[in-house]
Amino acid sequence: MSIILQSTVGGFSAEFMRKLRLIEQAMREHRLDPSQLVISKDRASTAAIPGAGAFFHDYSVFFGDDHFTVTEPNDMLFLDYFYKRVLASDEMPALRRPVGLFRRLIGWMALPA
Repeated sequence: MSIILQSTVGGFSAEFMRKLRLIEQAMREHRLDPSQLVISKDRASTAAIPGAGAFFHDYSVFFGDDHFTVTEPNDMLFLDYFYKRVLASDEMPALRRPVGLFRRLIGWMALPA
């Protein structure tokens, strides 16, 4: 495995680890070097219920001098997002700000009842 993984919350899921090879292959096809990529997984917020663990995680991606952070509830949703970003690397990236927990909660509260 070429991509460097870091986690402060106990690692990545087994399914994530199996699918990571597809990401590395897609990166190579787009002339990107997976060995220069670092993915870091951290707790996004404190647990609402003590002892229940985090409901969301911050996934920070570092590539050279560039980096971004995405907040997702699980490893596979993050991997899906990242895979789509790798495949879209030939196009101009959309200017989308990663949505944090607070912004998601405000959005959910604004939905009609």
